Amino acid sequence: MDTPIEKMDRILPKKKGLQKKYIGYIAIGLAMIILIYLAFFTDRTSTYKVEKDKLIIETVIRDQFNDYITVTGNVEPISTIFLDAQEGGRVEEILIEEGSMVKKGDIILKLSNPDLHLAILDSEAQLAEKDNFLRNTQIAMEQDRIQIKRELLNLRYDIERKERNFKQNEILIKENLISTEEYLRSKEDLEMSVRSRDLFLERERQDSLFRSVQVEILANNLQNMRRNLGLVRQRVENLNVRATVDGQLGLLVPEIGQSISRGANMGQINVLTSYKVTAQIDEHYIDRVRTQLTATLDRQGSKFTLVVRRVYPEVRNGTFKIDMVFEESMPENIRTGQTYYISLQLGQPKESLLVPIGGFFQETGGQWIFVLDPSESYAVKRDISIGRKNPRYYEVIEGLQPGEKVIISGYETFGKNQKLVFK
Repeated sequence: MDTPIEKMDRILPKKKGLQKKYIGYIAIGLAMIILIYLAFFTDRTSTYKVEKDKLIIETVIRDQFNDYITVTGNVEPISTIFLDAQEGGRVEEILIEEGSMVKKGDIILKLSNPDLHLAILDSEAQLAEKDNFLRNTQIAMEQDRIQIKRELLNLRYDIERKERNFKQNEILIKENLISTEEYLRSKEDLEMSVRSRDLFLERERQDSLFRSVQVEILANNLQNMRRNLGLVRQRVENLNVRATVDGQLGLLVPEIGQSISRGANMGQINVLTSYKVTAQIDEHYIDRVRTQLTATLDRQGSKFTLVVRRVYPEVRNGTFKIDMVFEESMPENIRTGQTYYISLQLGQPKESLLVPIGGFFQETGGQWIFVLDPSESYAVKRDISIGRKNPRYYEVIEGLQPGEKVIISGYETFGKNQKLVFK
C-alpha cells in the first residue's frame, strides 16, 4: 500500500494539442494581420457598379479649338424710322395701309385741327395790322421830311435876305447914313437866323436817325410776323403725315376718328435697302463680345459673313442684345422676321486638348471627370481644369492626356463614389 508521500511525488504526463489559453492570442494575432492587410493591401475607394452600355464614353483628342458660340438671330430692317405726330389733330383719312411700300414725301394719313386754322386767321390779321401801321408810319415820316425841307428852304431864304440887309447896313454905317441901333439889329437878326438854321439842321439829323431806327424796328417786326405766319401754315401742312424715307410701312397705329396728341408715335417705316440680324446672348459672354467680331450664317449650303455693328450694354433676363450686318452679300429672298442659327467667332483658333460637350459638366462644373482605366473595366474620378467651350467641345487646360477615354454623360446617379465598375 502506497504512502501519501508517494502519491505526491508522482510525475504527471504533458497534455498534447492546442491549449485553450493560446486560442485567444492566436485570434488577436489573426485580427491584427487582417487589419494590416486591409489597411495597406486593399482598395478602400468607394465604388459604384454601372452598365457600360448606358454611358456615353468619348476619347480626349488634341485638335484645333474654334472659339465660337451659336446664337439665334432674327432678321430686321437695317433701320426703322418712327412716325411721330409733329402736330396734334383728329385722323380724317388714311391713304396708305400698313405693309405697303412708300416713297419719300407720300402722304400716309391726314389730320384735322380747327385751332390751327384759327391761329392762321389771327396771324394774318395781326400781319395786316402791322403792315398798315408801318405804311402809315412811313407816310407820316415822308410828310415830316417834306415839311422839314420846306422849313429849311424858308430859313435859307430868310438868312439870305437878312445877310443882304446886314451887308447894306455895313456900308451905310460907315457913311453914317443909318443909326448904330439899326445896324446892330440887322446883325443880330442875321446871327439869329443862322443859329436857327443850325438848330433845325441838328433836329433834322436827330429826326432822321429816329425815323431810320423806327422804320427798321417796324420792318423787323413785320418780317417776324410773316415768318410766324409761315410757321403756322407749316403746322397746317404737318397735318398731312408724310413718309420721310423710302421703305415699307411696317406699323400704323391710328384709326379714323382717333385724336392724336402732338409727339405721339403713329407708326414706323422699315428701310429695306439692307437688313441686320439681332441676337440675344448669354450674359456670360458680355466681356468677350465686342464690335467688329465676325459671324457666319449658313443657308442652304452657302455661307454669309456678318460683322457685329452694335453691342447693347443693358442686360435683361440674363441676356444682352447685339446687332450684326452683312459684310458683303446676303441671302436671296431674305425677309424680316426670319430666324437663323449663327456662329459668332469670339477668338482665334488654337490647338488644344478637347473633350466633347456632355451632361457631366452640370454635376462637376468642369472640375473633375471619370476617366477609364486602360483595361476599360472601370473608371476613376480625376480632377481637371476646363477653359473655354464652343457648341461641340470643352477646352481642357490640365488633368487629361490625348487618347484617354472619359465618361461625358450625366453623373446624377453616381453620388459621391470615386470609382465606377462596369458590369
